[in-house]
Amino acid sequence: MTYAIAAAGTGGHVFPALAVAEALEASGVARTDIVFFGGARFERTAVPAAGYSLVELDLRGLRRSLDLANLGLPAVVARAARTVRDELVARDVRVLLATGGYVTVPAGWAARRAGIPFFVQEQNAHPGLANRLMSRLAEAAFTSFEGTDGIVRPRFVGNPVRAPFASFDRSALRAKARRRYGLEDGVPTLGVVGGSLGAGALNDFVAELVREWSGERFQLVHLAGRAHADRIGQMASSANPRGLTWTVVPFEEDMAGFFAAIDLVVARAGGMVAEITATGTPAVLVPGSFGSAGHQDASARHLQEAGAAVVCAEGELTRSHGVVADLLFDADRLAGMSGKARSVGRPTAARDIARELIDAHG
Repeated sequence: MTYAIAAAGTGGHVFPALAVAEALEASGVARTDIVFFGGARFERTAVPAAGYSLVELDLRGLRRSLDLANLGLPAVVARAARTVRDELVARDVRVLLATGGYVTVPAGWAARRAGIPFFVQEQNAHPGLANRLMSRLAEAAFTSFEGTDGIVRPRFVGNPVRAPFASFDRSALRAKARRRYGLEDGVPTLGVVGGSLGAGALNDFVAELVREWSGERFQLVHLAGRAHADRIGQMASSANPRGLTWTVVPFEEDMAGFFAAIDLVVARAGGMVAEITATGTPAVLVPGSFGSAGHQDASARHLQEAGAAVVCAEGELTRSHGVVADLLFDADRLAGMSGKARSVGRPTAARDIARELIDAHG
């Protein structure tokens, strides 16, 4: 193995890493020459499913409260770093990319100890703690937004998206995507997605929106998350008094198809911002309060300032019912937001990062 990628936690960290791995393959790197490092969360299934080797580390993230469990964290990180370093040497790895989250710290330290080039990639306008720390040791930090604060040696390239998004064509995909979800042509369609793990607050927002809706008919594609899908599915079939088309999906492998089918999305503002901009999808963004303070809010505000999105705080979701109603039936405004979203996107980011890694590999 000669290329290593450290990615762990949620799809916001893992999907950009997979996008870079696919770009490396497209540039001629053999799949067997790419190894991933991660923990036991989303990456445990997503990385092998994409066909890549995963070295699973015994890790846990830093708890942001005063928790006695944090006292043992240095030992956990040290053990993981030793494991990563041994694997880097044994596999003759020549360059490592980390995409943020708790795996970045041991991976970065291991790369430095092994004497190989190390890069970080940041998805948000306000970087996470691990990337703020490890960018000090990295060759460069690939950022998704211009002017990302708190990063040393930033290099703005955009947030990597996988191949279906880099070549996204809504008009070519739309009819097939709508048929797959059982949608009608000509009916405005709202998409709701809370990220790879779902989001309880957004799920509750959907239930309330449908219950209180008194406007024109619309359709809904709801990516509820595996943990929430059964409850939401029962609600969609039994608590939908207006008979709206409400399609509930636990987890969507074909996210390009999801974006092709919808006219407006309500979403978190993590790594999915890259998919929103790559597809030119107007958005109502609900930043999560978890993770590094303000990182999703900063990304969401960036899109709002560009005219591509409307930001709604989680505590004000009820207010967003009117925002959704106003946007969903305003074709001209949606078209304008779509163009502005595309202007923010950088669909070649994965290819650009892969090229940098190949150059560093030597």
